[in-house]
Amino acid sequence: MSNDFADARLASVAAAIAEPARVRMLCCLMDGRARTSTELAAVAGIGTSTASAHLARLKEQKLVTVLAQGKHRYYALGGVEVAAALEALMQVAGLSQPAFVPGTPHRLRNARTCYDHMAGAVGVALHGHMAKQCWLVPLEEDQNGYQLSDGGIAAMEQLGLDLDRIRATRRRFACACLDWSERRPHLGGALGAAIFALLVRRSWVERDLDSRALSITAEGKRALMRHFAFNA
Repeated sequence: MSNDFADARLASVAAAIAEPARVRMLCCLMDGRARTSTELAAVAGIGTSTASAHLARLKEQKLVTVLAQGKHRYYALGGVEVAAALEALMQVAGLSQPAFVPGTPHRLRNARTCYDHMAGAVGVALHGHMAKQCWLVPLEEDQNGYQLSDGGIAAMEQLGLDLDRIRATRRRFACACLDWSERRPHLGGALGAAIFALLVRRSWVERDLDSRALSITAEGKRALMRHFAFNA
């Protein structure tokens, strides 16, 4: 990369950041959670059409990415490099990262069903551990889709899952499903459904009779720590 080209790219990225409304949206996304253009418009104090134009500019510079979830489109930071750059700029400016305050009731936020798989903080933590352990391998041909690494296959078989049977179902094997309360992905697809079914079958998770809320049993907490290394 020539110096002239590098200078031009840096100036272009800096110009995309150097607008108060866009800065507010980027800072809002610093907590790692994704948000809709409507939510980001409210954060920035601008109209939705103006927000869409700003987000298009940020997306063009790879400062944000777009996640499709059903009829909704969510925006998230473009990656850890973007977060690190913003964090450095915030330190130079003497600012601190704003905190995300969810409005979801606590029981639903902690653990709940999302159709046939688990969502909420517990579901997000499960997905996060699997990603951190490199058990989930992103698919190039399937946006948000995964296959399992050798380590992931071993871990799922140790958990007691029949992967051949799961793969035989007529649906996506595994995918990232954006969590509406945590705004981070939990695990969906046939694999997510199979893990949830196993948790229920072993009485590690209990369903609420009147809502989508889930309760993690004492045995379930021990099992989740043993298999996925987190406290539920």
